[in-house]
Amino acid sequence: MGVTIHYEGKLKSANDFNDVIEIIQEFSEFNNMSYSVFEESKKLLKRVKDEQEWDYVSSVKGIRLQPHENTDPLIFEFDENYYIQDYCKTQFADIDIHIKIISVLRKIAPHFEDLIVIDEGEYWDTSDKEYLQQLIDDCFDKINEVKSQNINMEGPFRIKSGRIIDLMEN
Repeated sequence: MGVTIHYEGKLKSANDFNDVIEIIQEFSEFNNMSYSVFEESKKLLKRVKDEQEWDYVSSVKGIRLQPHENTDPLIFEFDENYYIQDYCKTQFADIDIHIKIISVLRKIAPHFEDLIVIDEGEYWDTSDKEYLQQLIDDCFDKINEVKSQNINMEGPFRIKSGRIIDLMEN
């Protein structure tokens, strides 16, 4: 349930890393979004490949930005092979935030061997703002329906990682 943008891919080369970070920094500054560049020598990343979960444990580096107070953080966390796999939930923010995230993904896409974007709002594939709004409205209808059927369901909630949980039983 939700409108989330999932993205994954591998950079073409190590040189593309600096270009991607620069593009995202400029995007963040232009849109008044806070960001931080990071590098860690050892981190656990939960990954999924061929529908199987697996753990990556090694060095990571990248950039983390906060597109809006009502979105997940937008994280570009590259492993030592310059591969990323992440997502950003957007339905609780203004529709233009979703569109801006898609625009920055389009800007960095040429630096990837193949950037795969699965946009639950379908804007990546359609560029149809009205359809995106319809899907967001449908999401809220489903959330409200679940809440009306179970008085113990509440949400949304922000958890320690900065991620947003749509609904949780109280």
